[in-house]
Amino acid sequence: MAVRRADADKNVYTVAQVNSYIRNMFVQDFMLNAIQVRGEVSNCKYHPSGHIYFTLKDKGGAIACVMFAGNRTGLDFRMQEGQQVVVSGNIDVYERDGRYQLYAKHIRLSGEGDLYARFMALKDELEEMGMFAPEYKQPIPKYVKTLGVVTASTGAAVRDIIQIAKRRNPYIQIILYPAIVQGEQAVSSIVEGIHALERLSVDLMIVGRGGGSIEDLWAFNEREVVQAVFDCCVPVISAVGHETDTTLTDYAADLRAPTPSAAAELAVYDQALLDERLINAADALNGRIRAILDRKRIQTENYKLRLQHGSPLHQVREQRNRLMISEDRLSAAMQTCMEASRHRFLIYVERLKGLSPLEKLNQGYAYVSDESGSTLRTVSQTAVGSRINVYLKDGVVQAQVTSVSDNFNIADICFHDAMGSDMKGTGGYVRIETK
Repeated sequence: MAVRRADADKNVYTVAQVNSYIRNMFVQDFMLNAIQVRGEVSNCKYHPSGHIYFTLKDKGGAIACVMFAGNRTGLDFRMQEGQQVVVSGNIDVYERDGRYQLYAKHIRLSGEGDLYARFMALKDELEEMGMFAPEYKQPIPKYVKTLGVVTASTGAAVRDIIQIAKRRNPYIQIILYPAIVQGEQAVSSIVEGIHALERLSVDLMIVGRGGGSIEDLWAFNEREVVQAVFDCCVPVISAVGHETDTTLTDYAADLRAPTPSAAAELAVYDQALLDERLINAADALNGRIRAILDRKRIQTENYKLRLQHGSPLHQVREQRNRLMISEDRLSAAMQTCMEASRHRFLIYVERLKGLSPLEKLNQGYAYVSDESGSTLRTVSQTAVGSRINVYLKDGVVQAQVTSVSDNFNIADICFHDAMGSDMKGTGGYVRIETK
């Protein structure tokens, strides 16, 4: 029995051996090494490495294709969904996955595909009807409380929308309508979902799905879905496929999001950012209030000072201060005036002293008059035997003239008359004797 099992194992091959055998069959086939295939581009993806992955299809089937970055030098256009192209290359087997694909070396346009032609025709018709006009688009509310989502209940799209929306605003209410987004029932399911969420009066609605081929996304190019999006009274964000995918609902919606994740970010305001803005606004408001209060406090102080300055009590104090200042100034002026008057008085006293006969008498001078009291100024006014009166500082001397002479020349002796005028010797003298 062991021998029979060993003989049987000789006819058992590994998966790698089978894939390698099939690949050799493809390599040895001349037609598959240099082949041209015409078809419609679908599910086209530009990889960051530079490779292009797409599917070439027609009504009867589809084949996976790849164009490596080294062969893109001859590609003079950007491949898009629905293009009709002719691909030149070879068909080979990728041994690791056990699947064959067309390795494109040259690609040229051969016209538009049927789906792309339908897409463009319907787009032109709806655009002419005004469904894509910007004046009909509703503004997206900034702060959404209730968010409606029309998409498949499973898949990455709904998970991304819920996760991002809850992260940005934990308090938001999300209402999901689990629609069929692909296949024959997709159109009616999506339209019913839009109408159902519209009846619930949600604040905002996201309609979309994850990425796929143009056939997978075709439900969002149907007239009924586009019409429902256009007629919806609730603002609608279209989020269909990836960033490079474009559907007619993107044109009819109030806002287009490149991906479902981006739609969630556009629909839901970041609560943390709102809290920060509220804190900043509160700080700014408190700062303005404090500034106003400080300004009003300063104004109050100024009014208080002005009121105090204009009060009767303050006016009385001011007048009292002015009176005290005026009194001090008047006293100082009077003192100055009295000092000046005293100084002038002393000068006048000194002058009077200089003119006073008594002062002359005190200095050793004498005043001489005849018996009648007339002042004797010259020797010619008297004669021998005349009686005269000689006034000294302490009394009067009565004398008699014994001789008269005009030959008196003592220069340092001077007489003064009663008015104080100096009387020098007049060339003579009178000799007198006391009685």
